[in-house]
Amino acid sequence: MAEPEEKIEIKEALIEDSKSNTQAVSIPVPYINSYGAISKALERIKTASTPDRFTQDFLSTKLNLKGGSPKPIIPFLKRTGFLNGDGTPTDLYKEFRNDALRAKAAAKAVKKGYSVLYEINEYAHDLNDKDLEGVIVQATGLSSKSSTVRAILGSFKALRSFAQFEDDDMQGDEQSEPRELEKKTDKNKFDKPPKQPLGLKLGYVINLNLPATSDIAVFDAIFKSLREHILE
Repeated sequence: MAEPEEKIEIKEALIEDSKSNTQAVSIPVPYINSYGAISKALERIKTASTPDRFTQDFLSTKLNLKGGSPKPIIPFLKRTGFLNGDGTPTDLYKEFRNDALRAKAAAKAVKKGYSVLYEINEYAHDLNDKDLEGVIVQATGLSSKSSTVRAILGSFKALRSFAQFEDDDMQGDEQSEPRELEKKTDKNKFDKPPKQPLGLKLGYVINLNLPATSDIAVFDAIFKSLREHILE
């Protein structure tokens, strides 16, 4: 009788640990030794029609992932919520095929499959490789030199590369708000009319018809009268 697919990866980890004379442990997170197959599978799932059941035949024929290395893809997709136990695609699988929902669906899959990592650090997806490796070692109990730790790290990153998390959106909003405010401020600078000084100012013009005379006293009398009665 064929061994269930879900146990393939755990068995490999147990074999590795027994070879290194360490205590065998059950691996609480999904991973694939050839984790490059994860990216290939997810890329091809985006365009391939949704099957009634995701089988090894579908994997090799429709997704063109042949040989033994990609076989653990199916248990990986089950543990990350893309497939039900019987291999039927879940709603999360269908959301992933929707361009508008893909990034959010992948983020859900990361948090579902690697929930034990998120129990240690709720921002596991933001960690650099060294810090993430430390969380994996803490969660699994494996040696930091274990090839399984490297496979878990690579598998996590392969799935994470398709994801967008809520805190990523918040950072984007925080960065865009100052830019929008700056645009509005600049726009208002040009929209507002120049300020006009307050108060009422009047101007007037006086036309004088001076008499034809050479008597200076006449002119003095005229301008004196202007100063006293009009200009002041």
